[in-house]
Amino acid sequence: MTELFSFISQLISAYIFLIIASVILSWLIGFGIINPYNQAARAIWNFLQAVTEPALAPIRRLMPDLGGIDISPIILLLALQFVQQVVLPNLYRMLV
Repeated sequence: MTELFSFISQLISAYIFLIIASVILSWLIGFGIINPYNQAARAIWNFLQAVTEPALAPIRRLMPDLGGIDISPIILLLALQFVQQVVLPNLYRMLV
C-alpha cells in the first residue's frame, strides 16, 4: 500500500514539473526568446499543451476574466500540492 501512495505522489510531482515547464515555455514563446516555428520547440509545446490543458481548461472556465493574466496554473499547482501533502497522507493513515 505504501508503494501505491508513493507512486501517486511521484506522479503528482512529475505533473507539477510539467505544469511549470509549460508556463516557462509559454513565457519564452510570448517574449520571443524561443521561435514558435522551430520544429523541436513546437513539438515540446504541443506535448506540454496536450498534457496540461485538460486540467487547466476547467479552471479557466470557472475563473473570471483577469485581462491578460492567467492564474489557472497557480490554482492547479496549489490544488496538487494540497492533494499531495494533505489528502494522500491522511488517506494513507486512514487505510493502514
